[in-house]
Amino acid sequence: MKTKYAFLVTGCGGDLGQSIGKILNELDLVGSLYGMDISDRNAAQFIFENFTVGLPCNNPNYLKSLKEFIASNDIDFVIPASEQELRYFFENDITQNIGSAQLVTASTKALEVGYDKLNTAIFLKENSLPFPETKLLSETNSIEFPIILKSRSGSGSSQVHIIKDKESFDFYSKRNPDFIAQEYLEGDGGEYTCGLYRSSNREVRTLIFKRELTAGGYSNYGEVVENQTIEKLLHDISTSLNFFGSINVQLRLTKKGAVVFEINPRFSSTVLFRHMLGFKDLEWSIEDALGMEISPYTNKSVGKKFYKGFSEFIS
Repeated sequence: MKTKYAFLVTGCGGDLGQSIGKILNELDLVGSLYGMDISDRNAAQFIFENFTVGLPCNNPNYLKSLKEFIASNDIDFVIPASEQELRYFFENDITQNIGSAQLVTASTKALEVGYDKLNTAIFLKENSLPFPETKLLSETNSIEFPIILKSRSGSGSSQVHIIKDKESFDFYSKRNPDFIAQEYLEGDGGEYTCGLYRSSNREVRTLIFKRELTAGGYSNYGEVVENQTIEKLLHDISTSLNFFGSINVQLRLTKKGAVVFEINPRFSSTVLFRHMLGFKDLEWSIEDALGMEISPYTNKSVGKKFYKGFSEFIS
């Protein structure tokens, strides 16, 4: 049996891909590390020992080219860091393997619920979990402002608009007819991003950040907190969703309690912070995929804070 494996991270040029690369560079299980992105104008080439430019997933030769790269480099595991690629794999029923390489992703049910924001709200409602009222724009009759207009399938703050009047509602809804309308979650309790990991043998592990966002939608500051209400909600979600792998749950504390507004079925952009704090969901996912016993975890990081910074590279 191998003791070291070849890993390929696709979409490695973004924030998430670079964070994943930094973690993999530390792991003993990694024998060789490859990174692929559609551009070389990013810092990933300084993180991945073997960096290459690949095709975008909307190219008709994308999958053939990816399989050829996997075969020629004896890749054991592929970790998609690009949301576009993750959606491509999900929509084309590629959820376990690409050629001879194993995909490291959350299981299918998490992808099905998380990649459609309307499905997320429906799932929460059907499982008696706190949810924000969410409708298609075509079903929106009477409107109580403020309200959220957001992409049904996308992520990031650029596709989320807080609407406070009818004029703004008409402006954005005409330009984005596929958006959904979602209840605006008020309250001074703040916003939280939560790591939720569930192994194939149903062991659940969590980490809760109270966070602040940048204009681009990334968490630039956060503090690890302990909250029994949120903790119970995360465990209830894991049971109802019956998934394995790592997902990210975003919620707000409101007057009616903790309310989830997004479930992202992928590693979070906070994956490196979480790893540094002992919540090693990427490492656990790899260990689980190999049939190994996952490394132990005790949350000793309550009160710890993270700050997002930047690095510069010259070539």
